[in-house]
Amino acid sequence: MNSAPLSASQGSDLHRPALAASEDSVYRKITWRVMPIVLIAYVFAFLDRINIGYAQLQMKQDLAFSDAIYGLGAGLFFITYLLFEVPSNLLLEKIGARLTFLRIMVLWGLASSATAFVTEPWHFYVIRLLLGVFEAGFFPGIILYLTYWYPSHRRGRVTGLFLFGMPITGVLGGPLSGMIMSGMEGLGGMHGWQWMFIVEGLPTILLGFLLYRLLPNKPGDAPWLNASEKALVEKVLDADHKGSSQPGHHSKLTAALADPKTYVLAFIYFCCACAVYTVTFWLPTMVKSLGISSIGAVGWISAIPYAFGALGVLIISRSSDRYKERRWHVGGTLVVGAGALFATSFMGSSLIPVMVLLCVAAFFIFGGGSLFWSIPPTYLSRDAAAAGIAVISSLGILGGFVSPTVIGWIKSMTGSIQMGLGALIALVIAGGLTILIGLPKSAVRVGANQDASAH
Repeated sequence: MNSAPLSASQGSDLHRPALAASEDSVYRKITWRVMPIVLIAYVFAFLDRINIGYAQLQMKQDLAFSDAIYGLGAGLFFITYLLFEVPSNLLLEKIGARLTFLRIMVLWGLASSATAFVTEPWHFYVIRLLLGVFEAGFFPGIILYLTYWYPSHRRGRVTGLFLFGMPITGVLGGPLSGMIMSGMEGLGGMHGWQWMFIVEGLPTILLGFLLYRLLPNKPGDAPWLNASEKALVEKVLDADHKGSSQPGHHSKLTAALADPKTYVLAFIYFCCACAVYTVTFWLPTMVKSLGISSIGAVGWISAIPYAFGALGVLIISRSSDRYKERRWHVGGTLVVGAGALFATSFMGSSLIPVMVLLCVAAFFIFGGGSLFWSIPPTYLSRDAAAAGIAVISSLGILGGFVSPTVIGWIKSMTGSIQMGLGALIALVIAGGLTILIGLPKSAVRVGANQDASAH
């Protein structure tokens, strides 16, 4: 009988399946504890983004706001949002995620509710600027927070799960906003759009306190992980970042700003934002132009493309993790989605063809746009991650300003959405091509340390 001892490498190979199973078990626990509350929080955050699209169906008439006024006000949010994202993410690293998210959600809930009381264009502009100040840091903060828990090869799916809140908000928020606006019109002498801001804004304050209570700052602070589970998470994360540090950068912000790929990614995200916010801000208007006069019906019909967007987030992120590929899953989907969105402008008021194209556009735009955020944390060093994510988000989120502002201005000038839509779609296609051509495959690390648990 051959009783030769196993070599060290053979012993390691035997242990790898058990270690991988242990890691999977720990990350299932983390996902069930962290992701539901994060997902709910993002639903409320995105509801705050899209409800202005439904409110404008009433408030423009009630307040005598033109499309240009509405578009500028909707977009101004992103100016102050841009300015305060980086400071917020750097502050998160100092004071922790719990206090940061509490501060953000309480203040944005108050500001969103206060939108109900605007009466003049300058009121609208000021409250949108304040809302940008208060909400800044939430999205990049969550993206950074996920890097405290998940290694790169798990981040595509979990980022998709978090951003699943975006289209799901459209599925739920459209009918909800429509019902509030039509059902509460005139109650207490207030318009339906005023009640919508109040009913959808105030719960955010309570949710902020819930996050503070339920979310640990980092794995080491989680009372529901034992010592060996915490050690495993730390080992996996250390292996994932092995070799990714950038010595010589004395400032986290400097490390991010010194990397030219930061700006390439910022441009790509700018194009993603143009696509997403073209859909979210103008979808109710596009649906209404198809001959749908009831605000409640607009809300329900608008939910259909968002449902396909939700499928896109799940399917495209899963496919990306399965094939360990990011560039084509982001760049290719943006090009296809943008083409479908632009094609709607040639369909006139034909309900079925336009809705089919909107569903295709939402599937690819939300799917590719959400997956984008699995890329920056995987190639930025640990030192650059906090500031880098915020810089990319800050510069790219200008797409949220450009999209409603340009389309609103052109629509006011020409009476048609087609020219503005065409200009923005060209940008989105440019962003998709940039990630395919301008971002080398080596810069997009997917599971670079797939065997981290075996080290």
